[in-house]
Amino acid sequence: MGVTAGAVWGRAEQQDFRSRVRGTLLGAAVGDALGAPVDALPLAEIRQTYGAEGVVDLAPAYGRRGAVSHLTQLTLFSVDGLIRAQVRRDTGAWHPPTDLHRAYLRWAATQRDWGPDERRKDDGWLAREEWLYARRDPARSLLIGFGDDTMGTLDAPKSPGEAGPEAAARSAPFGLLVGWEPQLVVQLAVECAAQTHGHPVACLAAGAYAAIVHGLARGESLDAAVQQTLALVAARPGHQPVSDALQHALGAVRQGMPTPARVAELIGAATAEGLLAAAVYCALVSEDVRHGLCLAVNHDGPSAAAGALTGGLLGALHGETALPPAWLAELEGRPTLLELADDFAMEMTQGPALHGPAGASPGWLARYPRG
Repeated sequence: MGVTAGAVWGRAEQQDFRSRVRGTLLGAAVGDALGAPVDALPLAEIRQTYGAEGVVDLAPAYGRRGAVSHLTQLTLFSVDGLIRAQVRRDTGAWHPPTDLHRAYLRWAATQRDWGPDERRKDDGWLAREEWLYARRDPARSLLIGFGDDTMGTLDAPKSPGEAGPEAAARSAPFGLLVGWEPQLVVQLAVECAAQTHGHPVACLAAGAYAAIVHGLARGESLDAAVQQTLALVAARPGHQPVSDALQHALGAVRQGMPTPARVAELIGAATAEGLLAAAVYCALVSEDVRHGLCLAVNHDGPSAAAGALTGGLLGALHGETALPPAWLAELEGRPTLLELADDFAMEMTQGPALHGPAGASPGWLARYPRG
């Protein structure tokens, strides 16, 4: 797995990048939290419970307002795995899919254990966050995929018939690897998706989502990022369902005012490419982040996944300051999300100063052990 030479990071570039990293992680989490209370409820029931416009504010789920689902939990461990992969490069052990798999196994432990196990010295700080030990309705494919130490690969994927959106929904952080070539970002997301969602459409949808985030994190417009992604995925076998879904999303923008029915049509059978299309559509037609996220979660389908995917796009596009502050104020785990986002931005922009030939920061290696 190769990588291009890093960008030249001036202060303004670092600040913009950090804002987009924060925006991506917080946006995905806020979308997840907005959709979690109504996940998979029929639209009629959503309106009966929350009013004619549906859910337009955070509502209780898992016993509190602003709670996130397993989708945000896994996204956090995606970031943790990417930082650990960068740290491990110094050892010559450079295989990011393996580092991501180890991170996801740490998430799987949070779904089994009562709380952090201090005996696991290589866990790092994230796996010691007690709030992550809440089980938030993880999809069966995730529990199977990370139920043992065997890593699914493209040649031998876990759950080869699984085409759901969960792998795509944890893939936004791959797009934040702005120093990587886009095709390598796609490849990493595809390989990591195969660890739980072996259907080719689910894997490629994860790759396409990461590629769109990558374009946004580099400062592209959403339309330009989608067009570039279409060109990238066209070179891969079996791309047609994902390409068609993205084209469908672009075409739907020109079909009048956005409605829940149009979002539901894009989602279709609630497989990965449909959720990707709906997220792209909601982000393209949104008046602002609040409008885009409300559109993404008010339908009959998987509201949490649609909200998370849409929020990741809008956060990468606009940065953290565009997110609704009242929602952030109640968002579960916000301190952890911010801390991890800032660590990721620091690793990507100043990694050699934290660990490298000239020496390493003991504090950094305690947070992100090389083991």
